[in-house]
Amino acid sequence: MGRTSSILAEMPETNDRPKDPKDTDVRPRTVGGKVLNLYKQQGETPAERLERLRIQKPEYKHEVLSYAGRLDPMAEGVMITLVGSANKMRDAYLDMSKEYVVDILFGFATDTYDVLGRVMENGDTASITKKAVEQGLNEYRGHVAQEYPPYSSKTVEGKSLFQWAREGAIGALVLPKKTVTVYDITLEGMYKLKEAQLLSYIEHGIEKVNGDFRQDEIINTWKRNLRKEGTREFPCVTVRISCSSGTYARSIAHGLGQDLGVPALALHILRTKVGDYEASKSLK
Repeated sequence: MGRTSSILAEMPETNDRPKDPKDTDVRPRTVGGKVLNLYKQQGETPAERLERLRIQKPEYKHEVLSYAGRLDPMAEGVMITLVGSANKMRDAYLDMSKEYVVDILFGFATDTYDVLGRVMENGDTASITKKAVEQGLNEYRGHVAQEYPPYSSKTVEGKSLFQWAREGAIGALVLPKKTVTVYDITLEGMYKLKEAQLLSYIEHGIEKVNGDFRQDEIINTWKRNLRKEGTREFPCVTVRISCSSGTYARSIAHGLGQDLGVPALALHILRTKVGDYEASKSLK
């Protein structure tokens, strides 16, 4: 059912523009302009995926690379990568439509709207039914004024929102909004995760992330809310979203929970398409 079986199988087992090369940089560049369909794995940052490409394909070792469309560390899927002179067309690739398959967990909300965040709220999930979720999703079709997540790269007053958030000053800001278009949003399935399974999945996913993303603090907050010997079950849904560029899938998960009166977050995000580029054809 949707991502259910693959999520269970996974239990344990700054989108900056490329800098212009300096005049003194005489490294050979032989590939020219090219657009690559890469698959960013869960746990990787986009920058780490570019470095892995240089290892996979040594011919790109000295090329100017950038990605068109950021993916959060816990998300995976299509990451369009521009090589050499193709970087001049970056805006066109940034504007391409996207498709996501998102697993939404009910019962918890975090400050990042996904599992790589500090648990801020928990709540009863008894009201989560298929009918309620479908009715809630109906509100997300069409043009939507979407608030940027606190932990995002959107710049406000000279600093990224995630910098404001880390400094504990995000509450002093009015989060900016952007109008995006959700062409279609469909409920593909519902399932439940047992408490031990959920904790194991979250720990396993966060362990894949390198760099400073508050991993120790975040895992500790999850351990305070979930127990390996616990007997609770938490409802999840799998949702397919077709949307314009700039849409935050994790914001839809968070907002759906708010609309239904139950804390919610993005448990897993898979970007299946960017324009005509498909995940099934991505370079892993």
